[in-house]
Amino acid sequence: MKAYVFPGQGAQFVGMGKDLYDQSPLAKEYFEKANEILGFRITDLMFEGTPEDLKQTKVTQPAVFLHSVISALVLGDDFKPEMVAGHSLGEFSAIVSAKALSFEDGLKLVYARAMAMQKACEIEPSTMAAILGLSDEAVEEVCDSIKDAVVVPANYNCTGQLVISGSIEGIDKACELMKEKGAKRALKLPVGGAFHSPLMQPAAEELKAAIDATVFSAPICPVYQNVNAYPQTDPTAIKQNLIEQLTAPVRWTQSVKNMVNDGATEFIELGPGDVLKGLVKKICPEVTVG
Repeated sequence: MKAYVFPGQGAQFVGMGKDLYDQSPLAKEYFEKANEILGFRITDLMFEGTPEDLKQTKVTQPAVFLHSVISALVLGDDFKPEMVAGHSLGEFSAIVSAKALSFEDGLKLVYARAMAMQKACEIEPSTMAAILGLSDEAVEEVCDSIKDAVVVPANYNCTGQLVISGSIEGIDKACELMKEKGAKRALKLPVGGAFHSPLMQPAAEELKAAIDATVFSAPICPVYQNVNAYPQTDPTAIKQNLIEQLTAPVRWTQSVKNMVNDGATEFIELGPGDVLKGLVKKICPEVTVG
């Protein structure tokens, strides 16, 4: 069975999507439609901007979404997913590609999500850190042991690689404790906030209003969602899981394992970069990635 996966924030690079724009009239049409919807030429920033331009959350999230979704759209009838999943932001790309949400509505929601997250980041200084070489259980124990600051598991990326999220104080304390526990690395990430943590609650409330006002349909195949790693086809549940995703961890390891248990033998990554291919191979070395 063929599974398509879609990357999240951090996969962006200058020049992303330009080959699609130049080679496919259909892709060009969608990119220009996106410029119109957003009210600024995001294509200029994607194709010729600076890395700093692309790091802005309000640019990064729609840029990665556009590259991912348009990559699926230009495949036309050759895009026949039997299951889909996306990492964090990539879940929106997966849902649009699976036809549960229109391109236009998906882009509007992604931009609303980006702006809401940016605002939440400004309320309290916060960050994330990658913990390498510890079991999930050990990372969870350290996070649970810190009672006077916010710090939680945020991204279960693959075995031995878990990203934590929280206040500056919480992350600093956790990184020290992780090293004492034997982590190979506890590396603070260059991000603007504590994504997938309780500190994103203001953003979740704002996004809920936008999602509640948007029409979702049943997808053409199951969507394995970050919040619980289970396949979902019910539009109401998909909407609720998207809202909860902002404050809950991304269960990527569990999602990939569940997809393989349900019959996935080939994973194809659509969008900028190839981070997910590497993670899938680490989680389930027996599958084919492309």
